[in-house]
Amino acid sequence: MKIAFYAPLKSPFHPVPSGDRSMARMLLRALGTRGQQVEVISDLRSYSAQSDASSYSEIEACARREATRIATRWANGDRPDLWLTYHPYYKAPDLLGPALARDHNIAYATVETSYSERRNIGHWAQTQEQVLRGIEGAAVNICMTDRDREGILAIAPNARLAMLRPFIEPEPFMAGRASCDASGFRMITVAMMRPGDKLASYKMLADALGKLSHDLRWTLSVVGDGSARNEVEALFSHFEAGRIVWHGELGTQQIADLMAGSALYVWPGYGEAYGLAYLEAQAAGLPVVAQRIAGVPEAVEHGLTGLLTKAYDTEAFARGIERLLSDQEERYRMGKAAQKFIISKRSFEAAAGRLVEILGDIMGVRP
Repeated sequence: MKIAFYAPLKSPFHPVPSGDRSMARMLLRALGTRGQQVEVISDLRSYSAQSDASSYSEIEACARREATRIATRWANGDRPDLWLTYHPYYKAPDLLGPALARDHNIAYATVETSYSERRNIGHWAQTQEQVLRGIEGAAVNICMTDRDREGILAIAPNARLAMLRPFIEPEPFMAGRASCDASGFRMITVAMMRPGDKLASYKMLADALGKLSHDLRWTLSVVGDGSARNEVEALFSHFEAGRIVWHGELGTQQIADLMAGSALYVWPGYGEAYGLAYLEAQAAGLPVVAQRIAGVPEAVEHGLTGLLTKAYDTEAFARGIERLLSDQEERYRMGKAAQKFIISKRSFEAAAGRLVEILGDIMGVRP
């Protein structure tokens, strides 16, 4: 198949790392390794943080120009078989694919579309309508979480759906598998530093660490950077020197090396679609402590690969951390189960096969 790939929130070539960019890149590799001809058709970013129409007019004008450019190119015979859009949602709808696919008689599909009626606020009600039209017109909407699947069915019960669970390429993280040793009680978290859900998670983490028993000589490695770095550092400023180690933005291998020397992965997970870093930590053999919130249960198996504590309960989150820091045997057991979970249920190879199978079915092509 010849596939036009588009990610309206963030292009796979965007310079700022994030889970969205990582998943977009993995989807491209997954299709490429299975022999598909894939091209990123546009770098247009339709993201808008505000729900007022005035802030969106320039984005829509850019989308019209981009659609004209693509249509002109296709008129010269360079047309794909399928348009595949990754992660359209109310803040970043697909303003290109549905109309182009319809006008040029090609199949349209989405991966990780999300829809929630509570987001029908101001101009976002209009972008939600654009997301809905894409859902209804898609030959298939590939869901990565049950939460997204249920959200789509609530508004579009006749939508065509398929499941593809979140996945990673685990090899870099498995090479130096963490021992979960109690020595130093080193914990790690990997997250961007930006306002909103990320900052809320950092606040809960700082508050929870302040509730731990004084005899636990823990340290926390923090990997990440962003516009809210000053605010994040201020949240942890009251801890004694040496407790918090700030690493800034790191590459994959550097993160894997840090995880290999850690005992536990901790991150509350406000607003996480699922959280690729949870999967990476488990691939390294680290148990996880997170909240039972948003899409986190898609990435962590409670009681088996980590602990998912009651949402919005800082005390419960702190108790979860202390429980695993205090029990090396449980950490080791969960760490082994975590790595097995990734290999058996969240591997790149299995996901690549599943993705091509889904798309092949709608195109009448067998992998």
